[in-house]
Amino acid sequence: MSRMSSFVAGLGLAAFLSTTGAFAGDAESCKTVRLSDVGWTDIQATTGVASVLLTALGYEPQVIQLSVPVTYASLKNKDLDVFLGNWMPSMTNDIKDYTAEGSVETVSENLSGAGYGIVVPTYVADAGVKTLTDLGKFKDKFDGKIYGIEAGNDGNRIILDMIKDPKTNLEGFELVESSEAGMLTQAEQSMKNNEWIAFLGWTPHPVMGAMKITYLEGMGDSGFGAATVHTNVRKGYMSECPNAGKFIANLKFNLDMEGEMMDAILKGADANTAATDWLKKHPDAITPWIAGVTTFDGGDAAAAVKTALGS
Repeated sequence: MSRMSSFVAGLGLAAFLSTTGAFAGDAESCKTVRLSDVGWTDIQATTGVASVLLTALGYEPQVIQLSVPVTYASLKNKDLDVFLGNWMPSMTNDIKDYTAEGSVETVSENLSGAGYGIVVPTYVADAGVKTLTDLGKFKDKFDGKIYGIEAGNDGNRIILDMIKDPKTNLEGFELVESSEAGMLTQAEQSMKNNEWIAFLGWTPHPVMGAMKITYLEGMGDSGFGAATVHTNVRKGYMSECPNAGKFIANLKFNLDMEGEMMDAILKGADANTAATDWLKKHPDAITPWIAGVTTFDGGDAAAAVKTALGS
């Protein structure tokens, strides 16, 4: 073989190795995966699953606690990589500008069959409060309050807009902002005493799922009602980190699995522990999540996960 032929053959081999390497793992810059935790139990659960499996695959997940507005600003600024909690359509206004400019990308729908909106105890609904405008008819019984969660949350913003809108009959109502746990404590205490309360509810949720509550109707195009949850990444993440990106896009959940992990978290387990325990009990769920995925350095994903989980 001539020197030129050997040189060309060498180039071909190098190109082949380079190409196969690109599909077999990610660049060193991809090893740290930055995920947002906005403080909601369902997103803590799904982010916990992602973190446990990313660790098993040789990545170093970094979960950062941020509000929804800061999450999207951080994705735009490339200070964050992944957000698993894009509830739609209620977060349309939160994400639309970022989507329009292309700084935030939606890569998958990770949950369907969800619900989001203002709820009342079923005994309150049976007493005549079935729609949004019905709340105003009984303002005194509600003490003029609607209970929400943390400031900056999309649901709180929707409620504040509703209070300002004369058509909703909510003039004089106050939004009480709190944590998810604080809101639920208030709701449980009120329902125990058979008192009237209106608060922000959603499905999946193990506590709310066990409560006898009714979603109010008449929400119009507010974003409340049936919901789906989507996965967002920063611009360019899927091409820069194709292996981690493939795994993130593969993640699909259902109401039962989220509810089981959320229940453990609400009872005191940290998100990664709850996720690990669930994954050990449901190993078959992992298979589609790691389809077409390797470890960070190009190894066998299934073997790595099995070893990490001790199964």
